[in-house]
Amino acid sequence: MTFLEKIKTAYFWKRALMIIIPFFITVVIISLLFNSFSAIIEADWGKIMDDNFNRGKWKIFFTTKIIVSVVYGVWVTSRNIK
Repeated sequence: MTFLEKIKTAYFWKRALMIIIPFFITVVIISLLFNSFSAIIEADWGKIMDDNFNRGKWKIFFTTKIIVSVVYGVWVTSRNIK
């Protein structure tokens, strides 16, 4: 089965979402820990918001994580489905 045939099936996307969603959540948490560890320890939510999400930073923050998660999920799923 070729890659294009695989991505046309609902089974493929169900399996891909099972990988994409947990991977996305994990990447977001790890990224927040790397970017704002001291603010997280201090529970300074304003600093976390300012460093990562305010003034349009949320677009870049989430866009990169979504793209990486989708690419990883599709790649892993396509390798595991025969």
